Amino acid sequence: MKSLLLRAAVTGLALWLVTRMVSGIYFVFPVGASQLERVGIILVVAFVFGLVNAVIKPIVQLFVIPLYILTLGLIHVVINAWMLWITSWITENTTHWGLGIDQFWFTAIWAAILLSIVGWALGLVQRAIEK
Repeated sequence: MKSLLLRAAVTGLALWLVTRMVSGIYFVFPVGASQLERVGIILVVAFVFGLVNAVIKPIVQLFVIPLYILTLGLIHVVINAWMLWITSWITENTTHWGLGIDQFWFTAIWAAILLSIVGWALGLVQRAIEK
């Protein structure tokens, strides 16, 4: 349970950093939300993003194996952007708060690239701290 919360915190931090770097991706908070509520919403979005990546992404990857070969793996960026888009759709349409993305082809793609880089860097820091 502790590692799940730590992973959600790292993913939430990575998502928050990406929202600061890319215009068009943002967190939607309820009006008058406190800082603690905002952190909680970021953690919930990170948890939903983790679930989307754990459940939907492997199925999608299985069906697009020929595209992986054809594009030499570059389709992976589009799949990651689609996982962000699905997370945005789930959180905004079920709760009216969460992750918001303006456009798929520029915003989500760019955010997916940066999220991979930021997540990788934060994962390195996390592993160094755990040792």
